[in-house]
Amino acid sequence: MRLAQYIALTGHCSRRAATRLIRDGRVTIAGRIANHIDQINLSLTTPELQPCAALNIMVDGLPLGPIETKQYWMLHKKVGTDCRLLAHDPTSLIHLLPKQPRLYPVGRLDKDSRGLLLLTNDGALTQSLMHPDFHHRKYYQVQVARAFDDTFLQQMAAGVSYKDVTTLPCKITRLSTDRFEIVLTQGLNRQIRRMSQALGFKVIDLKRIAIESLQLGNLTEGELRPLTYAEESSLKGLIKHQT
Repeated sequence: MRLAQYIALTGHCSRRAATRLIRDGRVTIAGRIANHIDQINLSLTTPELQPCAALNIMVDGLPLGPIETKQYWMLHKKVGTDCRLLAHDPTSLIHLLPKQPRLYPVGRLDKDSRGLLLLTNDGALTQSLMHPDFHHRKYYQVQVARAFDDTFLQQMAAGVSYKDVTTLPCKITRLSTDRFEIVLTQGLNRQIRRMSQALGFKVIDLKRIAIESLQLGNLTEGELRPLTYAEESSLKGLIKHQT
């Protein structure tokens, strides 16, 4: 694997940040300055040593830690939390996460939305869940500012055009006069809000309640927990099914 990917797997920083470290000459391998085309072959490491120690990889003169064990967590995101990992922003998600392992959100919920946010350091799972070709289902409960009729539901389900896109057909169910549940297989930016706005409705509450079989359940707002073995196995099964 590429060196930047390997550094990211240790949890030292993101892959993008690792690329910058290599670019700036802050990473060495066996005493020489590393470069972007360096490949890491774990089969060359000795069993009794951690891979980083065997390869003598250093960042800013300090030894790089071992590859992190894969972790899978769930957060009930509050309205007002920004999913971007920006240390200087007091509303950033980064301030709610543990220092180790280094977790990343799988996709985002916009700042005005709440609900289920999946967190992991498993890059393969993240890519699988976010890749548009795999059409993974995400479930949302939505409230708009006024009552709607069945025509609105039919138009939402058929796909809505706004700006330069037309959304894919989706499943939608009425919950009350002004609330509905919608199942999306796309991940367009602010998709539900823009679909509703294009039809003349303003979203006033948006909550993600599930990603495929992973359910938010009764997790309270702001609470974080690791996935159960069954939940983790179910998500990993998605990758196996796609390969």
